[in-house]
Amino acid sequence: MIPRYTRPEMARIWSDENRFRTWLAVEVAATETLAAAGQVPKAAAKAIRERANFKVERIHAIEAEVRHDVIAFTTAVAEFVGPESRWFHYGLTSNDVVDTAQALLIRQASEVIEKDLQRLSDVLERRAWEFKDTPMVGRTHGVHAEPITFGFKIANWYSEAQRNIARFKAAAEDMRVGKFSGAVGIFAHLTPELEEKICARLGLKPAAVSSQVIQRDRHAAYLATLAVIASTLDKIATEIRHLQRTEVREAEEFFSEKQKGSSAMPHKRNPVNAEQISGLARVVRSNAQAGFENVALWHERDISHSSAERVILPDSTTLTNYLLNKTATLVDTLLVYPDRMRANLESTRGLIFSGQLLLDLVEHGVSREDAYRLVQSHAMRAWKEGLDFHELVLADEEITGKIPRKRIEHAFNLHRQLKNVDKIFSRVFAKKKPASKKKKKKQKPAGL
Repeated sequence: MIPRYTRPEMARIWSDENRFRTWLAVEVAATETLAAAGQVPKAAAKAIRERANFKVERIHAIEAEVRHDVIAFTTAVAEFVGPESRWFHYGLTSNDVVDTAQALLIRQASEVIEKDLQRLSDVLERRAWEFKDTPMVGRTHGVHAEPITFGFKIANWYSEAQRNIARFKAAAEDMRVGKFSGAVGIFAHLTPELEEKICARLGLKPAAVSSQVIQRDRHAAYLATLAVIASTLDKIATEIRHLQRTEVREAEEFFSEKQKGSSAMPHKRNPVNAEQISGLARVVRSNAQAGFENVALWHERDISHSSAERVILPDSTTLTNYLLNKTATLVDTLLVYPDRMRANLESTRGLIFSGQLLLDLVEHGVSREDAYRLVQSHAMRAWKEGLDFHELVLADEEITGKIPRKRIEHAFNLHRQLKNVDKIFSRVFAKKKPASKKKKKKQKPAGL
């Protein structure tokens, strides 16, 4: 992974040092379990526990000769252990160690990502409540539709984040498995009972059945979940990018005092963080495809998955960690312009209330077809000629003859459109309010 996208904690997890330390932890757990079962001398297990060590540089030097990373590892460790090293890696095949250790590494990475997901969730919750009653225009197909609030938009992101948390916990738990079933998974040298005990020492569950490797549907699901998370972050970033367009300018990412947006145009304030999120999310999604390809291996194992996983597992977890923190900061420091939202909402001069007027006409006895014709004719004229839709409606005797003026005015009432925002928030946030809001009197948007 490129260092600029790698946060320190994730860099440590996927370092060679930590990877080999995790391999060593698996080897020691296996040796001590076998010693307790009488299959390895207790003195040998004690020597291995106390003296087993390695130097990363030495492992790499041996691997350059033998072209096998696990053999290079066991050879380097044996140099520290001495004669008792003949019991090191006893009864195991390479992937008993590699796959089991990989589960431990993914568990470490998953613990970091879970914290990142919670941080993003907390930021989204706070800002959703902050702008719960801030009206803005809703858009479909990029075109003004009906009113919403900015808090409602963020609440939608928050709700999706909760689903991502649930999905990720399930995917991470599905990866919490080890295996010690041997070269083809048939337990030719150990037993299922010993596998269960070794896994228990490591805080893992044994795979119910495996070949030489843990089956890669688990890894594919995990990578796919990371891709879904990245897609949610891309969704948030893309929306912010749209809102930051000069013609819209309802929100924009924080721009520091010394920041520069363009080498040629000093006025530029570009959504560079949001664009970076969208760009890197594509990498996480593409890695998921490689994970799907890794599911189908030849017979009981080939190594076509191995080279890909050396890239996609560290990179996807590292990028997800980076993107979650980037997005949380983006939302946390987002500059929001309620006055601009209000101005854009009102810019079409009442057109956004056409749907409500249509329904009110139907309620007063007008057929839907005639009601649609009446409303659309004024809407299209207002749009084309830049006129006030509200005034055109009030001047139409065919409409005023069907609906009392008071009812027409009610059709153009913003508060009526937003009357269920509180109920939506109650469902999304399970009727809780953030502490900062509990003692404050409810504020309604200006003009409601």
